[in-house]
Amino acid sequence: MIPILGVTLRGIQALKVEVEVEVTGGLFYIAVVGLPDAAVRESRERVRAALRSLKIPIRGRIAVNLAPADCPKEGALLDLPIALGIARRLGVFVMKKPALFMGELSLDGRLRKTRGAVPAALLAKRLGIPLFVPQENSFEVALVPGIEAYGITTLRQLLYHLTGRKKLSPIKKNPFPEVPVTPDPDLSDIKGQATAKRALEIAAAGHHNILFVGSPGSGKTMLARAMRGILPPLSHKELLETLQIRSTAGLDSEITSQPPFRTVHPTASTVSVCGGGASLRPGEVSLAHRGVLFLDEFTEFRRDMLEALRQPLEDGEIVVSRAVGRAIFPCRVLLIAVCNPCRCGWHGDPVESCICSSYERERYRRKLSGPILDRIDLHVAIPRLLPRELVSFREKQGETSATVRKRVCKARERQWRRWGNMGYFNNAELPERIVRRGLRLNSDVRPFLLNMVDRLRLSGRGISRVLKVARTIADLDESSSVKAQHIAEALAYRKGSIA
Repeated sequence: MIPILGVTLRGIQALKVEVEVEVTGGLFYIAVVGLPDAAVRESRERVRAALRSLKIPIRGRIAVNLAPADCPKEGALLDLPIALGIARRLGVFVMKKPALFMGELSLDGRLRKTRGAVPAALLAKRLGIPLFVPQENSFEVALVPGIEAYGITTLRQLLYHLTGRKKLSPIKKNPFPEVPVTPDPDLSDIKGQATAKRALEIAAAGHHNILFVGSPGSGKTMLARAMRGILPPLSHKELLETLQIRSTAGLDSEITSQPPFRTVHPTASTVSVCGGGASLRPGEVSLAHRGVLFLDEFTEFRRDMLEALRQPLEDGEIVVSRAVGRAIFPCRVLLIAVCNPCRCGWHGDPVESCICSSYERERYRRKLSGPILDRIDLHVAIPRLLPRELVSFREKQGETSATVRKRVCKARERQWRRWGNMGYFNNAELPERIVRRGLRLNSDVRPFLLNMVDRLRLSGRGISRVLKVARTIADLDESSSVKAQHIAEALAYRKGSIA
């Protein structure tokens, strides 16, 4: 007998679930077994009402088994395959070929949008079988190439298709969403801060983490928000990765090729940032995958939350283990951290006086550990603007975001041509073995680097990150090899720190 297949989610992966149904005599009752959660158990009432709305008589004792039995099932995704399993057992239709079904049923038989449509589409593609999803999920499913998918609005419509009374039309493939970028703010709207703008360009070109340190009102947050306007658009593969995570989380957002930009408040919990919970949902660091994770007031975050980011920032993925299971979420993020130099905010300011004692500054500095700072490639001090810069009323200053974005896109294309066949999108993703052996360094670079490493007391990870940043600067200069001047500029961004 051809099985009726549904899906359940484990992290961002969709797992195949086989729905088996047995109907025997006795008082009416529906029992669902196979480690269902509360939402799956409640599907009994939705399925019963939906089938009755179609005048399908349900009677007797009905047992629904969700296999494999030792895998926890979650959510309302299994409403549709359970209803189809019961309908087939009652002789409503005959299953002629295997297919994957998902969707939440309303009491009158309509299908509601569910989370996890993109992972289900990728599973259907691997299995080589058609996928039936609610019509509201069809837009995101249409972005997955190479699958046969159908959008349905009601259970009646699907039964008509399965019985051959009225065939459905397959979902048409959607074109890649190209959305024009409207930078807000534009880089030319930011007065002064030439060094910070250059660092922002390098960070965007190589996907490097960056830390802005400066007194209140110096423009740190504005610079961080300007990053959105200079990041290159997502490739189709990157878009599918981000879409898979957003679909798993059930986010109802517009599908665009613009990289995600996630802002996290200092009161956020570790679970909300790193992921987890009762059903292993992705956290903010995964929702920012291939985009930006913005932590304003960096020193005000809980210490344990920041320390939990150390491994994800290094590996590009986070492993979440709970009693219900274990899931791996991708998290290749560009971290932008912003903070003041001390508790009062005026340490090193040429105008205002710092009122913090040495002990208070040291205590403030200790909020950030050495390992987390070592994982940030660019440390940039944001100075107070000069009076003549503050009272300048010229509309635009310096290059626009569009101009910088063109250079960033060209640098990313060079990185993709160089590392793409190894599976890396940018310089920041390179593992240690490739950084040390794969970069083309000029002969004068090694003695210069050796001298500076001793002076700056860089760690092994610090040297590796300096080399990656230098490679990005060389890419922006359209240079095939890394020169001493590129290393010198990269080292300049390792000096800055707080207090």
